[in-house]
Amino acid sequence: MSQQLPDVQASSPDVTVGLNRVGVTGVEKLVKLGRRDRDPIVLMAEFEVFVDLPSWRKGADMSRNMEVIDETLETAVSEEAYRVEDVCGDAAELLLQKHDYTTKAEVRMEAEYVTHERTPQSDVATQSTADIIASATATEDGTSEEIGARVTGMTVCPCSQGMSAARARQTLRGMGVEDEVIDEFLEEMPQAGHSQRGHATLTVESDGAPEVDLNELIEVARDSMSARIYNLAKRPDEDHMTYEAHKDAKFVEDCVRALADGVVDRFPDLADDAIVTMKQSNDESIHQHNAHAERVAKLGDLRAEVTADEATADD
Repeated sequence: MSQQLPDVQASSPDVTVGLNRVGVTGVEKLVKLGRRDRDPIVLMAEFEVFVDLPSWRKGADMSRNMEVIDETLETAVSEEAYRVEDVCGDAAELLLQKHDYTTKAEVRMEAEYVTHERTPQSDVATQSTADIIASATATEDGTSEEIGARVTGMTVCPCSQGMSAARARQTLRGMGVEDEVIDEFLEEMPQAGHSQRGHATLTVESDGAPEVDLNELIEVARDSMSARIYNLAKRPDEDHMTYEAHKDAKFVEDCVRALADGVVDRFPDLADDAIVTMKQSNDESIHQHNAHAERVAKLGDLRAEVTADEATADD
């Protein structure tokens, strides 16, 4: 007869301090994302799974919990889903049921998502990628879910561009060109500015599943920067992207504000208490550091701010 091994994890810790998040990261699972009247998309998703730990318990039974987590995720991803955030929500709720000592369960998922589009000038079929971000938090009071994406684009620095425009104006004046002609030229032909590869992150969180479409969130994020970029680009496409980016030069702060404006415009029926997270990070080309800006706010607050800006602009 085998001797029962002691359950050390259930004993009291030497220091009775509770922990907010205990769990596992890097759990890979296939997720089948359904599409009406079309074949489903299969994603290779990576999950992070956490529960809270009370002060009186030494550990979270990590090896045993991995079985529970694996079983929970297998249950959540075994059937075709139309919302990846619901996969996280189902998993979080199951974890909460299976742990009698926890009051909160969190599940976070990221996966690469491919969209099909055509290049802006040569009209050639190509693909673009976005990182899906989904999460859910389950408590006795209910479950909140989050959905969004991180996309890559191009930005141009307005300050750098302004210096180039001043240099161009000075040079043209020295060549005897009239100021009226210079103004017309600079309006039509944006000047050089240092460019960056930008990374926009946009997510929406609400009680239950947010009433937003993932593809629309991706579109808002891609439109928030100076220009979109494409995996395939022929020379006419490269010229188009360069021109468009310099026509719409944006600071990193401007990109976050563009995200806010896009969410308010694109989702008029979304509840005011939905939490919107907006981040922009730019890989600087002329500095060794990078630029970053972000805002987290209730949608109702963003609506009030954007509406106030529009009213001021109309005056």
